[in-house]
Amino acid sequence: MAAGDTAAISNPGLLTRAPSSALVVGAIASVQFGSAVAATLFAQIGPGGAVWLRLLFGTVILLALWRPRVRGRTRRELLLAALFGLVLASMNFSFYSALHRIPLGVAVTLEFVGPLAVALAGSRRPLDLLWVALAAAGILALTRGGAGHLDPVGTGLALLAGAFWGIYILVNARVGRAFEGGTGLALAMCVASVLMTPVGLAQGGSHLFEARSLLLGGVVGMLSSAIPYSFEVEALRRIKTSVFGVLMSIEPAMAAGAGLLVLGQALAGREVLGIALVVIASVGAARGSREAPIDV
Repeated sequence: MAAGDTAAISNPGLLTRAPSSALVVGAIASVQFGSAVAATLFAQIGPGGAVWLRLLFGTVILLALWRPRVRGRTRRELLLAALFGLVLASMNFSFYSALHRIPLGVAVTLEFVGPLAVALAGSRRPLDLLWVALAAAGILALTRGGAGHLDPVGTGLALLAGAFWGIYILVNARVGRAFEGGTGLALAMCVASVLMTPVGLAQGGSHLFEARSLLLGGVVGMLSSAIPYSFEVEALRRIKTSVFGVLMSIEPAMAAGAGLLVLGQALAGREVLGIALVVIASVGAARGSREAPIDV
């Protein structure tokens, strides 16, 4: 990671001056290329091992940067951080397990059902039924027919990850308001790392501590956890959760690009169509979700 990225995370002033939309887009690019790098570790340490290294390195970085204190926190705040940690562990493990079975662009598109639901939840306009229909058509295009049959387990895991992603958006917003800076996130990452330790050790074994695993695990931890979560916590402190869900509309396309560039995962025409339909549905939801940001 560049020195400027480290400064941006460790200096809250830089994050607070950055436009909320830029923070969200930066988080999207970081996490998707981080996921692509993580996929290169699956053959060696499994999805569970990759998630554990990602969370572990991310936790160490965030603890060093934010130095959170448990003392003085209310029981409600600590329970909120613990809940956030549980959601982080569940979301990451289900997604990486899906990514082990299906292409990155397809996995993220299916997972994107969660943020899209959050974006649409605040609206009651009849037009929103069109965006729901388009998203459903996109998912059907991805999961039905075609020369290559999508792994059903991977599909289910990606949709489960989407449910956790929707919960993550809602809980993250509350954590951002309850804790200063990234302290709540750092505490949550501690919980997530502890929860994933048995799974990570079981799947990765001694390969977890090989030089390649540790090096790439550190890269993944920075790209997929420390940078995007810090950016998102700050963005969600200033914009509504539905607007955040809307800004995530480029996520499937970004994931497809990362999968192609890093993993060589070229997509069939049907898969590209499915991704495009979900993105169009997200853009439509964006145009209909015009709540003013709290502070951009």
